[in-house]
Amino acid sequence: MSDLAVRVDNLGKRYHIGQRAHYNTVRESFSNLFTAPIARLRGRPISRPPSTHFRSNTFWALRNVSFELRQGELLGIIGRNGAGKSTLLKILSRITEPTEGTADIRGRVRSLLEVGTGFHPELTGRENIYLNGAILGMRRAEITRKFDEIVAFAEVERFIDTPVKWYSSGMYTRLAFSVAAHLEPEVLIVDEVLAVGDIAFQQRCLGKMEEVSAGGRTVFFVSHMMFAVTRLCKRVMLIDGGQVLADGPADGVVDQYMELIGGDGSGARTWAVPDSSHDGAVRLCSVRVRLESGQVADEVDLRYPVAIEMQYDVLDPGLNLVPSYQFFNQQGTCLFVSADSGRASRPSGVGHYTSTCWIPANLLAEGKLYASAMVSSVDPYVVHIAAHHAVGFDVKNPVATDPHRAGYTGEYPGIVRPQLEWTTTVASLPSSAHALVQPLRADR
Repeated sequence: MSDLAVRVDNLGKRYHIGQRAHYNTVRESFSNLFTAPIARLRGRPISRPPSTHFRSNTFWALRNVSFELRQGELLGIIGRNGAGKSTLLKILSRITEPTEGTADIRGRVRSLLEVGTGFHPELTGRENIYLNGAILGMRRAEITRKFDEIVAFAEVERFIDTPVKWYSSGMYTRLAFSVAAHLEPEVLIVDEVLAVGDIAFQQRCLGKMEEVSAGGRTVFFVSHMMFAVTRLCKRVMLIDGGQVLADGPADGVVDQYMELIGGDGSGARTWAVPDSSHDGAVRLCSVRVRLESGQVADEVDLRYPVAIEMQYDVLDPGLNLVPSYQFFNQQGTCLFVSADSGRASRPSGVGHYTSTCWIPANLLAEGKLYASAMVSSVDPYVVHIAAHHAVGFDVKNPVATDPHRAGYTGEYPGIVRPQLEWTTTVASLPSSAHALVQPLRADR
């Protein structure tokens, strides 16, 4: 169709793990130069045994991926680390070839797959802008018209004639995104680079991608920031294990992703020993959601306190360890962070620890929540455990006549619902106000 920008059909990418190419040593190669002609004259087969042999393990990073994208459509791509997202984008960017299937793209493609993509470190910011425009097939006059806008958006005016190898990661990213977005490729591919920028820059980037999409250009947006994905994208694709698990409206697909990474919904999650979730100093054992009764639960009543319990082994003595949690809603927004900061001043000896964080009653809003567990040491700051979305639980309000709602029966807005203290005072209206109100009531 005329408005079709991207068509992907049965795309797959296979890698071979542990396979080493067969080769001969230099001595064997020189020997064969002389022995091969003699062997042919005598009618004997030529044998060139490789010096090493490895069995190949096949790994499909991507398999059976098919979808279509129209001009002006903005597709969010989400999934766990190693799911195959970056592999897909590298194929679409023509960086790597697929093993099977096809990917047809109409128009010029500009990709931001990592910090500094497409920049030459020895060239200045100005020179890299013109270089990238030339790669996209733009004339120098076209690039010049866009130049001031690119530099202003990236906020690198003072350093535009400095080689980009001296830029900070934030400056690098700002300029790379600005170049990609302003030089008007037909397809823009952005892979998690916004994590480097500050919040203000992230908001500007999201706004710019909305503008790019509204202008009829196609955008692929990969991110672990679910609030950004749901704000920017109406359509989202979930990839896991190299395959497409879901492709549809953003809210539904993001919900499915959060369920995928939030465990089995039992309110408890344990880690096998040994496991990669520790660095040799601290080993995570379990994270559980507990009620006041001590019962493990995956549903909690918002009217009562709830505890998040973390058990871990300390293997290295002398560390000043601080356990903490980050709490997220189903859209991936961080609601709040809590840490046992009192432990930072005293060393933790070797042993099995249980750290419990109590969430007070009437604080959480209804909905699905996730807790990420961390254990870090201070001075110097080192993260020993980082279990992203370690456990998930549902916050319920079983009482239909909740006095906190004051008669309101719809969906309760907000990410928390604390019962805050209120005071209301009343004073008598002056007589002139009564005289003004009475005629108005009579007219009705």
